[in-house]
Amino acid sequence: MDENNNYSVKDINLAEQGDMNIEYAENQMQALMKVKERFAKEKPLKGIRIGMALHITKETAALVKTLKEGGAEVAICSCNPLSTQDDVAASLANQGFNVYGYKGESNEDYYKFLKKVIEFKPNITIDDGCDLVSEIHKNHPELIKDIIGGCEETTTGVIRLRAMEKDNALKYPIIAVNDNKTKHLVDNYYGTGQSTMDGILRASNLLIAGNTVVVAGYGDCGKGVALRAKGLGAKVIVTEVDAFQAMKAAFDGYEVMPMKEAAKLGDLFITLTGDINVITVDHMKLMKDGAIIANSGHFDVEIDLKSLKKSAKGRRIRPFLDEYILNGKRIYVAGEGRLVNLAAAEGHPSTVMSLSFCGQSLAVEHLIKNKENLPVKVIILPEEIDNEISCLQLDAMNIKIDTLTEEQKKYLASWEEGT
Repeated sequence: MDENNNYSVKDINLAEQGDMNIEYAENQMQALMKVKERFAKEKPLKGIRIGMALHITKETAALVKTLKEGGAEVAICSCNPLSTQDDVAASLANQGFNVYGYKGESNEDYYKFLKKVIEFKPNITIDDGCDLVSEIHKNHPELIKDIIGGCEETTTGVIRLRAMEKDNALKYPIIAVNDNKTKHLVDNYYGTGQSTMDGILRASNLLIAGNTVVVAGYGDCGKGVALRAKGLGAKVIVTEVDAFQAMKAAFDGYEVMPMKEAAKLGDLFITLTGDINVITVDHMKLMKDGAIIANSGHFDVEIDLKSLKKSAKGRRIRPFLDEYILNGKRIYVAGEGRLVNLAAAEGHPSTVMSLSFCGQSLAVEHLIKNKENLPVKVIILPEEIDNEISCLQLDAMNIKIDTLTEEQKKYLASWEEGT
């Protein structure tokens, strides 16, 4: 590992390849580049220190550079031990950014790097999964007085933040960027759908057509994965605990049943719930010989790997695929049970992340502009900002849309006209 006071990366000599990958990503992130262009002129983030715990990918690098153009100082660490793209981390380090992460980092290094970002004393936090916010609240409360607010990228992180808010534990405002339409209805649906299948295919080279795919969780991420699996020719089963989402899955044409029943039928299992022990060893004992299990939820807790490792002998048979012999049957786990789209592939396509990171950039600007008036709670970004992101992407795609006439605006604003 190459490191000094400002960075810890696997190999600084990978920087040139990282430069090219970042450039390639930015070519597909034209909406974010429009924000970057404006930030460079206006410097709305001048004098602000931003601490980030995000996946260190080529797309995230584009966000880091956008924030710098806005006048901010930035420090970033990884938010998942397997998601860092080492050439990108090297590139950021070579450009003078404070960056801490490498693919395959130990649990000890993960928290060491998180602490490095905390030592940067950020005024704004950008989080993916809430670990940075949680660590500050639990172990570094003295920093909170200088923190304007934060932004959260994921469904899992927002769930944790709302739990903090409910317990009166949250001490500074957090914008739930995940709740932007341009995030959860695009990133979670199109991004997770495509990139999850990409990670599974790279890990296993499984033919999806003709196989039965069990999707655990039918939120926005599960909907995207189910659609992509169906498009690749799979028979799809959905498991759920939410009555409405289960009904929606049934209306969308999927079989719906408990995991205990689905376990006997599936060839490929994908968890996307944000909860713990969604697939247990008891479920695995019911599975077919050769079943593959993958996770695309944020943390590596959805598959009970601790119990599996106690019950079965494992070996790595491909770079991102482990085989376990359980009751004489082969059970395969992709990407160590971590986010398979980042552990075994490259994460979401750059265009998808452009929209998410427009949300992050504009959320940071919103925090700064409104720092005196924001309540200490989980906040939704104003709809006009969310719509602005859609307009930026439509412009990038050279798509024009209609606008309401004054007559139409008046009609929609009136309650008096009826049949």
